[in-house]
Amino acid sequence: MNPQLLALLTAMAWGIGGYFEKKGLHLGGLSPQMGITIRTAVALLILGAVSFPQWKSLPQAGTKAILMIVLGGGLVAGAIGMLCFYAALKGAPLNRVMPIAFTSPFFGTLMGVIFGGEPLTWKTAIGTLLTIAGIITLTI
Repeated sequence: MNPQLLALLTAMAWGIGGYFEKKGLHLGGLSPQMGITIRTAVALLILGAVSFPQWKSLPQAGTKAILMIVLGGGLVAGAIGMLCFYAALKGAPLNRVMPIAFTSPFFGTLMGVIFGGEPLTWKTAIGTLLTIAGIITLTI
């Protein structure tokens, strides 16, 4: 499937999911930590089943590759990012939280350029700045 279409579907899933997550937290009077636990448990079941045929590839991946995913996806994005996101969802309107939370293109671009050796083109710089300008416009 086209990577840009997959990225759009990702944005839709996260935006729509954020709405239901916020509603669930407030309707149930749940803490952000409990919301993340429910979300993660459901995701673990589904992803575990979907990825089952690929489990045999884990030993081939190597320790460094798995450590990168554990640190980046599990600790930084999965735990720290989600704890902050759910606390923000619980405490502020969705239209204030989502734009700020999704300034991630800026940070992803920065990491790619500084650590990943990716080129910083004018197109990337202008697109990133326009994204940030739009987010600032939405939140002020």
